[in-house]
Amino acid sequence: MSKGTGIENLQHETRRFPPSAEFIAQAIAKPELYQQAQTDRLDFWANQARELYWHKPFTKTLDYSNAPFATWFEDGELNVSYNTLDRHVLAGRGERIAIYFEGENGDTRTYTYAELLAEVKKTANAFASLGLVSGDRVAIYMPMVPEAVIAMLATVRLGAIHSVIFGGFSAESLRNRINDAEAELIITADGGYRKGKVSALKPAVDEALADDSCPSVKNVVVLKRGGNQVGWVQGRDHWWSDVVDSASSEHEAESFGAEHPLFILYTSGTTGKPKGILHTSGGYLTQAVFTHKNVFDVHPEKDVYWCTADVGWITGHTYVVYGPLANGVSQVIYEGTPDSPDWGRWWQIIEKYKVSIFYTAPTAIRTFMKLGREIPDKSDLTSLRVLGSVGEPINPEAWIWYRDVIGGNSCPIVDTWWQTETGAIMISPLPGITSTKPGSAQVALPGISIGIVDEEGKKVTSGGGYLTINEPWPSMLRGIWGDPERFQKTYWSQYPGLYFAGDGARIDDDGDVWILGRVDDVMNVSGHRLSTAEIESALVSHPFVAEAAVVGATDETTGQAIVAFVILRADQVAAAGSDSDVSKLLRDHVAKEIGPIAKPRQIMVVSELPKTRSGKIMRRLLRDVAEDRPIGDVTTLADTTVMDVITGKLAAGATD
Repeated sequence: MSKGTGIENLQHETRRFPPSAEFIAQAIAKPELYQQAQTDRLDFWANQARELYWHKPFTKTLDYSNAPFATWFEDGELNVSYNTLDRHVLAGRGERIAIYFEGENGDTRTYTYAELLAEVKKTANAFASLGLVSGDRVAIYMPMVPEAVIAMLATVRLGAIHSVIFGGFSAESLRNRINDAEAELIITADGGYRKGKVSALKPAVDEALADDSCPSVKNVVVLKRGGNQVGWVQGRDHWWSDVVDSASSEHEAESFGAEHPLFILYTSGTTGKPKGILHTSGGYLTQAVFTHKNVFDVHPEKDVYWCTADVGWITGHTYVVYGPLANGVSQVIYEGTPDSPDWGRWWQIIEKYKVSIFYTAPTAIRTFMKLGREIPDKSDLTSLRVLGSVGEPINPEAWIWYRDVIGGNSCPIVDTWWQTETGAIMISPLPGITSTKPGSAQVALPGISIGIVDEEGKKVTSGGGYLTINEPWPSMLRGIWGDPERFQKTYWSQYPGLYFAGDGARIDDDGDVWILGRVDDVMNVSGHRLSTAEIESALVSHPFVAEAAVVGATDETTGQAIVAFVILRADQVAAAGSDSDVSKLLRDHVAKEIGPIAKPRQIMVVSELPKTRSGKIMRRLLRDVAEDRPIGDVTTLADTTVMDVITGKLAAGATD
């Protein structure tokens, strides 16, 4: 086994990459940040919050008297949209480029901060003309285009709450999220460009709203992007150009309390129903701004920043929209996939815009690593000076390849750990301070208190355990939309007084943290969190399927891949056809029910599932099968021969 590639070897990784003297000299973050935070954590966060513009300054930093429900800066008032745009324009930075947009089809646009502000003001006025007011919910289902960012900022400018839904989700997933949030307004597009063709979006909205399935929805605003034909409901549907282009570009941002809801973002849970993670304004923006500036060493006057995440995910919220724009940096937004029209597209974009800070996922890095360095070597990447990794653990050899081939063996890599629930980065090197270690997220950021504990909740100082957060933090989730009981049960019941992240972690002899991935029934597929229960529910909704079990199997490209085991209904076996036919049918069914990102890599048709005497499915044994390793202890199974049947069928080649 090569150095640093196995979990058991992670804590023995010996390679170190200290920042250069030149980088240290110009770095934003200084070592005293850690000392300041340790001396007085609340004063530290109060000082970070004062970097924002407050219409009404706060006097109270934290109230945790109703733990685990926290409030930060609660008596202060601000407007998040104002902090991302107006204050830069008023400070004379309006001509700085805010967004370089690169469409997959080759079209390009640029927006200065002044131009982006004018568009957001017009869009806010347009939304208000449709009756949107503070507290209303807005579902945004858009391609990765500037109008998605504009819609988000216009929504929060009015004090409304956005729920961005990834464009890859199905009509059923869309319907569930719209109804849970009781959204009144939907912002979408006819389609967007993906993999060289138009991917339709409006038809999914129409299907979600069919038969009055979403009674809260009053209006749908549709951006013309793909040029594809769409259905239309008079009085409900409006073209973006009709309502926005004629709106006034004058709009004064009203202030809202720091704890005013900012957005709901749905994430998979261990039950079938997605969780609406609620974030509020002041604390979230404080930590978004602080982490973006310090983790990526952002110098707004000279850097060009690019985070490849879609705004449908939390990374797109915090490190495409709110953090970068509040910090006044110029950034790239790219609509499509890294392989369109060829695998050189990302590197060509970096060369074109002279990107200096690049933030992407390990899945992408591993894919490029497999394709070879010849592709990135065709582009000039010398503008890069900081590289980031997000979404899942990155193995040390991919880390080294990223640094060497993409970073020219000189760029610091910030391997960041955080979640939808945390709102912002929690564990990461600081590039001008930390001597980086391949594959390790390393240390908690200043002002963040984490711990690794064992099954009993006792602190682990060396070795593996469960990652917890010990103290409230500004950008923490404020709850699960409409379900405070689920919030407490999901995150705070495992280890009372501690937030349990659901991730395993290891602490090495240097005190550095290694993230080991999910320990619950949530899979991490290419950085997307997907619930086994949600996929199982989709499978058993098909008339062929009597029972299903889903596991995440290690995959060298995507981190984890979805593998499903299904039992067919006895009366449907003849109609179902061959196992390969069933597999294709069910894979397509899951893609339709949830979205293409949830499509299983493999579906195995079996006659039984391994269960304990109490009826619990032993998923660890199915993982053994999915990962092609020796089957573990079967003595607790009600029928110990089940695994012999499953493995025998697998050996006979009866799989997808």
